[in-house]
Amino acid sequence: MNDSRPIRAKSGTNHEGTSAHNRRVIVDALRINGALSRADLARATRLTKQTVSNIIEELERDGLVSSQEAVRKGRGQPSTPFRLVPGGAFSIGLQIDRHVTRAVAVDLVGSVLVRAEAALPPGGPSTGAKVILDLVAGVRSNLARIVRQSDKRLVGLGVAMPGPFGIDGSGDDPWMMGAWQKFPLLETLAAGTGLDVGLQNDAAAAATAERMVGAAHGLDHAVCLFVGYGIGAGLILNGELYRGANGNAGEIGMALLFADGKSTPLEHRASLASLYQHLSADPADPDLHARIDNLALRGDPSIEAWIGTAAADLRWSIHLIETIFDPQTVILCGSAPEGLVNRLIAAVGPLLPSIAERRGRTLPRLQPGMADPWSVALGAAAGPISRAFDPHFAAILKDSR
Repeated sequence: MNDSRPIRAKSGTNHEGTSAHNRRVIVDALRINGALSRADLARATRLTKQTVSNIIEELERDGLVSSQEAVRKGRGQPSTPFRLVPGGAFSIGLQIDRHVTRAVAVDLVGSVLVRAEAALPPGGPSTGAKVILDLVAGVRSNLARIVRQSDKRLVGLGVAMPGPFGIDGSGDDPWMMGAWQKFPLLETLAAGTGLDVGLQNDAAAAATAERMVGAAHGLDHAVCLFVGYGIGAGLILNGELYRGANGNAGEIGMALLFADGKSTPLEHRASLASLYQHLSADPADPDLHARIDNLALRGDPSIEAWIGTAAADLRWSIHLIETIFDPQTVILCGSAPEGLVNRLIAAVGPLLPSIAERRGRTLPRLQPGMADPWSVALGAAAGPISRAFDPHFAAILKDSR
């Protein structure tokens, strides 16, 4: 059960017609803090003890929460802690990138149970859609073999791919996935799987993964600077992922830098794609991730020059993020190898002066996050879990209608 550390939780409401919101608040508190007693939950969420007891009883009945052995604190009566049941819900996450697609199945607390990947053939969705549907079907089948009747608790399919969305561009632009953008992807996946399907960009998915099981866990204000084939920023504002009017919030890689009399998008200078060009490497090479990690760890001259230039651009990006969003911390994450992420963080310092440079900080201005090619798929899988169980203002509106 939770120790003497402060309990982090959103507030519920004791007004009528807010049961869905309060239920989500309780689930969220247990996800962030671990096992808690009814009394702990009531104090942290500002709900009445009777409301908490009713919700706990309902969650137990639905197989989402279970009780643990009673714990005695001091001279008072023993209290019973409750925890989330990992097998209470499952979801599948799908990443679609330019040369590869990855899928994972996770449980309610974000543990990965199944994962698989496949190369995407040339030709875009005309040939790739079947590969993706087969990949999802295989992950789903393997999950069912591990957990009986898991399909009955499958809350959805989350999809992540590079943005921006809804932007006109040529189909052969290497920085855009124009053919996939124009393809009826969500409808195809929904029809082929029978699941509810949601879409987000890869940076937002990475931020969702960080919020669920990574460096942003328990934080209300954080920005995840995602370094992948392109560059993006996943925005966690007021405890929720901010997507913008068209799902394109955080597309900082498209911000223009001016040098030598011309403008260049940030991601053309500091992304993995720019590194691939620098190394004359084939992005479809399955061994490229390990090769770059090795070069970064050895401090190879072939990569050091790129790190210096990229670090300067990322330093400016972090200053801009801190100035606009005032986050608790900026998390550098992405599909880049861990050795490269650590080298970039070292090279970015010292950070530029900004409003984030103040006394009493409890978190560093910049810290490493997940450096894992599977992090986007994990965040995509966390999306349906979040939509089903995290507190959102929409839950209050839903109850009050």
